[in-house]
Amino acid sequence: MLSNNILKNALVSLSNKEHLLEISKVLLEKKINLFSTGGTAKYLKNHNIPVVEISEYTNFPEIMDGRVKTMHPKIIAGILARRKKDQTIMKLHNILPIDIVIVNFYPFDKINIEKKHNIEEMIKNIDIGGPTLVRSAAKNYKDVIVIVNFSDFKLIFNSIKNNYVSIEKRLYLASQAFSYTSRYEQNIEKYFINANKFNTKYKNDLFPNQVKLKFIKKQNLRYGENQHQKSALYIKENFLDPGTISSSYQIHGKQLSYNNISDADIALECVKQFSQPACVIVKHGNPCGVSENKSLLQAYISAYKADPISAFGGIVAFNCIIDIKTAEEIIQTQFIEVIIAPEINNTSLEILKKKKNIRILITGKFKKNNEKIDFKRINNGLLLQEYDNDEINIKKFNFITKRLPNEEELKDAIFCWKVVKYVKSNAILYGLKKTTISIGAGQTSRVDATQLANFKAKNRGFNTKGATMASDAFFPFIDGIETAASIGISCIIQPGGSIRDQEIIECANQYNIAMIFTQKRHFKH
Repeated sequence: MLSNNILKNALVSLSNKEHLLEISKVLLEKKINLFSTGGTAKYLKNHNIPVVEISEYTNFPEIMDGRVKTMHPKIIAGILARRKKDQTIMKLHNILPIDIVIVNFYPFDKINIEKKHNIEEMIKNIDIGGPTLVRSAAKNYKDVIVIVNFSDFKLIFNSIKNNYVSIEKRLYLASQAFSYTSRYEQNIEKYFINANKFNTKYKNDLFPNQVKLKFIKKQNLRYGENQHQKSALYIKENFLDPGTISSSYQIHGKQLSYNNISDADIALECVKQFSQPACVIVKHGNPCGVSENKSLLQAYISAYKADPISAFGGIVAFNCIIDIKTAEEIIQTQFIEVIIAPEINNTSLEILKKKKNIRILITGKFKKNNEKIDFKRINNGLLLQEYDNDEINIKKFNFITKRLPNEEELKDAIFCWKVVKYVKSNAILYGLKKTTISIGAGQTSRVDATQLANFKAKNRGFNTKGATMASDAFFPFIDGIETAASIGISCIIQPGGSIRDQEIIECANQYNIAMIFTQKRHFKH
């Protein structure tokens, strides 16, 4: 049952006293008695605000240089007391009910950030009484109002009527209180882990000894990978870079699904690799058509024509503002699930809105990916690895064949290498004039991936003579090179690193193929 008792007594103990006077004046207007610890009480008395010091009420002084101030049965019991059940024991021991607890803690994290103190100095700034008061009040939220944020104080006391605060608001305040104490404890924990000499070996390690992830729900999704699975999107709390799917906002279309989000992320991260107008079309976790061109319209047309069968119902990402001509071409050309772009003009948006179900996501300006760690969930565990943010550096390429790639082949090789990074392994990709021709993705052998790419290129009617091949990992045998040569591939870019590299190089030389070793692979599982 929610207490209907009149709010009589408030305990106010604030390390940060920025809003203390405003808070105290509001409470006094409501005829609520103030109880405070030494520092807070002194501040209020200096401003002629009536207040009862905790030590006066408990008849027990603050001791141990202020280490013990509020940890007294009359205080804790006054907060934890169940108003309908504990009246007798409260009268027996002359305990007043504390109806409101307003507390903030010693600024441990702020002090740690501003100046690096030794551990003995930092211990002085670990609040003990404050968290105990807050947790006690939150536990007894049905009878006690607990406030840790000034914005919540205004929310409650601007709307309070007849000393009544709804159970919904009390529960909300309790959740805020537990969140506040949790963050405070985590900051202390981080400091102690770093200060502990036994953890020195982890200080410069990319991978922490313990992983704590905190995400908040952004939205429920239409369904999961399959329609019988429920799903939702969670994002990092208080940390979202622009130019990502997580930070994007939907301006049109029906509700997103789990697969929409997953594919959209791949499409967006891939299209961000290009500086000229580019289009990436993704289907079931793999790029199926990619083009970098002189105009966005031409990039879209070329990407779509690269594999129109797979592009049906795909996810389309652009790296610049969607113009009118591109919007008109999309409407006339294909069925699309999702469109992603940094910006869109109003006219283009109205054109695309003719298809009421197309989901349109606007990401804002792209920003360099600063993610350091990539996570993958497994059953009852978590895999961590360094994020694959490898930037292409031609100076690190190893040109190992007799014939060097010409200027156009080198451009295509760089283009293909950017794209193959986002194709599931084993991956083989053919490209010409900075447009994909055919992609063999997700195969259990590199020969299968090559044969699939060959089949798709032939089936779609592409001329592969003079095209460039990219492989996400090295070729273990010469059969992949021979298969590529059979359809006219003139340049190959691959990591290298096979024990048969010399045989591979000799095979490429035999077919007059220029080959580049990047010395880094891009497996993607």
